[in-house]
Amino acid sequence: MGVVTTLPWGRELTADDLADLPDDGHRYELIDGCLLVTPSPSRWHQGVSAELAFALTVSCPDDLRVITAPMDVRYSRRTVLQPDILVVSRANFANEDDPLRPALAVEILSPSTRLIDLNLKKARYERAGCPSYWVVDPIDPRLIAWELREGRYAQVADVSGEESWGAMVPYPVTITPARPRR
Repeated sequence: MGVVTTLPWGRELTADDLADLPDDGHRYELIDGCLLVTPSPSRWHQGVSAELAFALTVSCPDDLRVITAPMDVRYSRRTVLQPDILVVSRANFANEDDPLRPALAVEILSPSTRLIDLNLKKARYERAGCPSYWVVDPIDPRLIAWELREGRYAQVADVSGEESWGAMVPYPVTITPARPRR
């Protein structure tokens, strides 16, 4: 019989509680003490994630790094997120004592995460001061991007299919959300 993991009752969860959860293929995240559990991603999700990470990496300047999930972004004891793709400074990444602070956080939408990614996570990245947040739909190829302006996210792109968008934050890169080849 395996080990049973239990969660504390009657209080918000913390990063320490999250660290005690099993490595079982699920993604565990916290937003303001509330646990989010999502299943492992689909093939489409992972295909789009790999292609987008590659496109970002090719254009990435030397002082930044493109990282793919799973990688914790800890904003507080009560908020730990795992964006599908993040761009961080090399200096921030190299110092393991510093929490990661992405210049860009990207979420690839799934049916089970769409509302969370477009609402809860977007609001939490905005509140944390993440300069740029993108969501990508892998089924109906689409990218929506926001940039932080005066503490609030402003939508700067909504492109689909073969349309291209030239991002400037965190660095210049052109993205076309067209569906990956089958």
